[in-house]
Amino acid sequence: MNEYVLAILLFGSAFGLLVSGIPIWAGLAGISVIFILSFSPHLMPTLPYVLHGSMDSFALLAIPLFILLSAPIAASHASKDLYETLHKWLHKIPGGLGIANMVGCGIFAALCGSSPATAAAIGGIGIPEMRRRGYSAALATGLIAHAGTFGILIPPSVTMILYGVATETSIGKCFIAGVIPGILLVVLSCAWLGIVFFYRKIVPASPGSTYFLETEAVDEQFSWAERFFSLFKVLPFVLIIVGIMGSLYGGWATPSEAGGLGAVLSLFFVMTIYRIWRPKQLWPIFIKALNESSMILMIMAAALVFAWVSSDLYATQALGELILKLPLGKWGIIMVINILLLILGCFIPPAAVILMVAPLLLPIIQGLGFDPIWFAVIMTVNLEIGLVTPPVGLNLYVVKNIAPDVPMSQVLLGVTPFVIIDLLVIVLLCIWPELAIWLPNKMIG
Repeated sequence: MNEYVLAILLFGSAFGLLVSGIPIWAGLAGISVIFILSFSPHLMPTLPYVLHGSMDSFALLAIPLFILLSAPIAASHASKDLYETLHKWLHKIPGGLGIANMVGCGIFAALCGSSPATAAAIGGIGIPEMRRRGYSAALATGLIAHAGTFGILIPPSVTMILYGVATETSIGKCFIAGVIPGILLVVLSCAWLGIVFFYRKIVPASPGSTYFLETEAVDEQFSWAERFFSLFKVLPFVLIIVGIMGSLYGGWATPSEAGGLGAVLSLFFVMTIYRIWRPKQLWPIFIKALNESSMILMIMAAALVFAWVSSDLYATQALGELILKLPLGKWGIIMVINILLLILGCFIPPAAVILMVAPLLLPIIQGLGFDPIWFAVIMTVNLEIGLVTPPVGLNLYVVKNIAPDVPMSQVLLGVTPFVIIDLLVIVLLCIWPELAIWLPNKMIG
């Protein structure tokens, strides 16, 4: 069979299985076994060794450790305290409530590393508060759905760990590469909120307006003592972020070591600050971390087997050569890859896209002369858009669950300007790659 036909058949079958709704690991593993039996049955005896070898990596230890770091924080009232602290400090700024939600998601994302968890934690508090203060349903839900996506870009990020393992790229540098683009994304999103408020002040809302807010409460007053006192519960968790990033940036710790220390500190602070120390309180936290870690590691094992089968059948190489031969120039090919990632992100969760596609695209990216660390950020921002676009956009369903009375059309209306901001960040990263690679290039080692 022609190599190109085989490649299209292999990847097309995998895509069809993944969008059918069956477990991701089962789809990738199943299609791998089917193609081994059909085209390379002699590989079957070596499958267990490949499966074991793909998971025998110290770097993979970072995944359960960072998940264990986030689980106690998600189970506590840390998200509520973080939201209230930011609101006390930012409430006098035009659009301060929305900006507090945006910044809160950014900070919580750095602690959590999960987009749906970030949207659920901050949105569960922020959406009702914004709507109570006159924010339209579209703006409140769209803001949280978008801000939740910071979880896979702002480090430490589980998806960056997956990219690093799948492409054998430095996980620490992938983490650091997301810092400036993540801050840029937060700043641009907050600037858009400022524009919304400024426009609302000079242009009266029309009766049929569905996006702009009505009014925001301005009679709240917080003393400086209340503001500073609110920092005590939040500051320890911010120090965890600083400690993790400082140890990685300074070259003092590997991602696994930083994740282990962060998990211990997270448990300690939750136990001391929120009094979550009884076995019946801690048990669900450990079970949740175990379930999430097992799910991700099973997907990774199946994806690495799929990548091995693809390479052995020369499907990966054939598609790579085909893309490189396109008469589009290197930026034209990058545009095609971005479109491919946007489409995949609309149907498949980010973890599966990275594990299935990153090993295929890496040789193409390197062949075009681009930095793999830069591409990690480009890929992540693309997948952020997938989290807020149907039919699979996880964050859309998270906010819909928080505000069931809001039609999905209103949620999509609210998130549309933020999708444009995501696309703008991709363009800026293409124009100035230094936004992603300057900090990693300054790292020790």
